[in-house]
Amino acid sequence: MRQDSQEAHVTQGPLTTEAGAPVADNQNSETAGVGGPVLVQDQLLLEKLAHFNRERIPERVVHARGAGAYGTFTVTADVTRYTRAKFLSEVGKQTETFLRFSTVAGNLGAADAVRDPRGWALKFYTEEGNYDLVGNNTPVFFIKDAIKFPDFIHTQKRDPYTGSQEADNVWDFWGLSPESTHQVTWLFGDRGIPASYRHMNGYGSHTYQWNNEAGEVFWVKYHFKTDQGINNLTQAEANRLAGEDPDSHQRDLRESIERGDFPSWTVQVQIMPAAEAANYRFNPFDLTKVWPHEDYPPIEIGKLELNRNPENVFAEVEQSIFSPAHFVPGIGPSPDKMLQGRLFAYGDAHRYRVGINADHLPVNRPHATEARTNSRDGFLYDGRHKGAKNYEPNSFGGPFQTDRPLWQPTAVAGATGDHAAPSHSEDGDFVQAGNLYRLMSEDEKGRLIENLAGFIAKVSRDDIAERAIDNFRRADGDFGKRLEAAVQALRG
Repeated sequence: MRQDSQEAHVTQGPLTTEAGAPVADNQNSETAGVGGPVLVQDQLLLEKLAHFNRERIPERVVHARGAGAYGTFTVTADVTRYTRAKFLSEVGKQTETFLRFSTVAGNLGAADAVRDPRGWALKFYTEEGNYDLVGNNTPVFFIKDAIKFPDFIHTQKRDPYTGSQEADNVWDFWGLSPESTHQVTWLFGDRGIPASYRHMNGYGSHTYQWNNEAGEVFWVKYHFKTDQGINNLTQAEANRLAGEDPDSHQRDLRESIERGDFPSWTVQVQIMPAAEAANYRFNPFDLTKVWPHEDYPPIEIGKLELNRNPENVFAEVEQSIFSPAHFVPGIGPSPDKMLQGRLFAYGDAHRYRVGINADHLPVNRPHATEARTNSRDGFLYDGRHKGAKNYEPNSFGGPFQTDRPLWQPTAVAGATGDHAAPSHSEDGDFVQAGNLYRLMSEDEKGRLIENLAGFIAKVSRDDIAERAIDNFRRADGDFGKRLEAAVQALRG
């Protein structure tokens, strides 16, 4: 059912061609006599077929399957001591947002109810430009360096020979990448298959920089805690739902907003003074780690509500673009090596997928200010600059630099090279995975073991299966022992 605010904006009147000429007959193509061959002069037919062939753009390599909605972010706490970002400048201030949810590995037509991380891509349309916060529904990830991202995703996608996702590939990579143990424990636990997009948390996942008017630097992590409560599916429930209703999550989000049941999240941040990062017990910029709440308690800063559906899924969800490089004054990057790689990769993906002028599309362009650039031309350029000069500096009233960076510089030292991240006292790959396992109830542990064993048992080589199990054994002895027994029972 369409909302009143989303009535179609097609003008009433005669059907026309793309050029505006009236269409006399949209039921029959023009032929050489009754029953004769179709004529090339039927330009309506050719126009429609040519447009139909080009209706789709390349799907996202990852996060292809998704849904989105517009909403409002409202500040509920004073954070001006930490950041000078204007959209966070006063309690009660509201900012329009667009949030896209997604799965990671599936193609555009895949089912929603699958065991996979959920993407959390949030655009704030601020008066200082668009700020994109791109994370997941988990606070950690499988790898810590972007140089491994293509390899990781290749294992999740279809094998080049079989054309199917292969358990051998998945567990071979995870077994040889022990840093993935923490995220895999999350993924195969109870929160691995959310019941809907509304019933899961979101996380910025990476560490980001906040800086205030005085130039002081703080490292932050974002948390979006669902106000609907956490609700998940078992593997059996997900298998059934994925077959019966592949669009379950997308449908649930759209229908909840249509009926006025607007989903919301309480927004929290963890804040670390910059001076504490160097001597923290593990690398605070490692995407495979969380900051324990006893060290840096989350503080509430706002509320996020989704309250308006897109009018056209392709135009506003499929063509929406997000990049962690889209910062605003007072917010910036950290030395997180995964984040650093994504600063390039996301923008590059969208320039290829949607086009060089993707930022001009309504869903992507700034809503609370205007973009003033010297970039011109390219596919679908709309001529917005008219006759303005396309260089800077100029003496014709063109845009000018502010001389104030968006974020504060980060000190660096040492020789260039292919360096591993700096080592801290608790930087092992297995500590937090073991901690997570030990936090679980016996029932939760049982379901985790069952989920993992069911997938590992599909591996064809014993050495790959054993290496995968050994990572969990190193996280916790009981974890590994129970998993080994469960896999052996399934493999006979």
